[in-house]
Amino acid sequence: MDVPTWVWIATFAVTIVIFTFDLVIVGRRPHEPSMKECATYLSIYVGMAILFGIGVWVTWDHQHGLEFFSGWLVEYSLSIDNLFIFIIIMAKFAVPKELQQYALMIGIVMALVMRAIFIGVGAAAIEQFSWVFYLFGIFLIYTAFKLAREGAEDEDDEFEENKLVAFVERRFPATSEWHGKKLLISGDNAKKMITPMFIVILTLGTTDLLFALDSIPAIFGITKEPYLVLTANIFALMGLRQLYFLIGGLLQRLIYLSYGLAFLLAFIGVKLFFHALHENELPFINGGEPLDYAWLEIPIWLSLVVIVATLAITAALSLWASSRMSAEEQDASTGPRRDWEDG
Repeated sequence: MDVPTWVWIATFAVTIVIFTFDLVIVGRRPHEPSMKECATYLSIYVGMAILFGIGVWVTWDHQHGLEFFSGWLVEYSLSIDNLFIFIIIMAKFAVPKELQQYALMIGIVMALVMRAIFIGVGAAAIEQFSWVFYLFGIFLIYTAFKLAREGAEDEDDEFEENKLVAFVERRFPATSEWHGKKLLISGDNAKKMITPMFIVILTLGTTDLLFALDSIPAIFGITKEPYLVLTANIFALMGLRQLYFLIGGLLQRLIYLSYGLAFLLAFIGVKLFFHALHENELPFINGGEPLDYAWLEIPIWLSLVVIVATLAITAALSLWASSRMSAEEQDASTGPRRDWEDG
């Protein structure tokens, strides 16, 4: 179904208004948000996503409604994984607490713009070349294997500065002192210098762009509609800043998250590969003819069940295991009781 032009325009307009409002509010009064503030804003954004999904279900059809909810959940779960890296970035650059949400907000806006470009390119490639699904599927399966292997190593995440940020730091004069929200300041001889805020925002934006390399193919494995791909990404990024502050401590307890996400990416990768076989045009596979088997198309309702079940099981097992580990550490720290302690 073709989405009317006015719907695209209205979606972009509403998105710009929401992010601008959020940015103005945050920029006017930089502060560390309270749990109540984060929970309120996050509830609003999640509610908006649910209402949007219901609207798609009613005005379009239930199939596309399920596709939106599935894609939104996948993007949201991958965004939660991204928060681990954001926490490391904030710690590495020693970002003051009151400036963190402003840096996150700018980084998220940059990420949204870049993801929109990725989505446009991906949609155009899929429209012209059905074999792109083979590449997406193989890439997601490889990413899943890599993510599971990293989780098995059980090592602390270490942030490695990407080449663009390293180039900027080498090429442009910079100050190590924080100057609030300012990205540039006048140094000696009125020469402009970049501030730590500039480096942090650039790091957050480019890092999230790297995450898009697996999240965009993943959601194309859920829906082929560019409009749903874009809106699922918008709603996933909307509450990311509040989620950062709301569950920052809880993230450390989601010890099996990487395994759950690895399973989801592998599942979607296989789904994409099956879809590619179902629409095959490559001459060296089945003589260039599609493999017309019903089992090659995994229904969207099954995908949604797998996504929800995987996230629920991963969260439950992680919290259970981390609570046991905490209890064992507490017992070890108190040491064994002695008889004379009773008397």
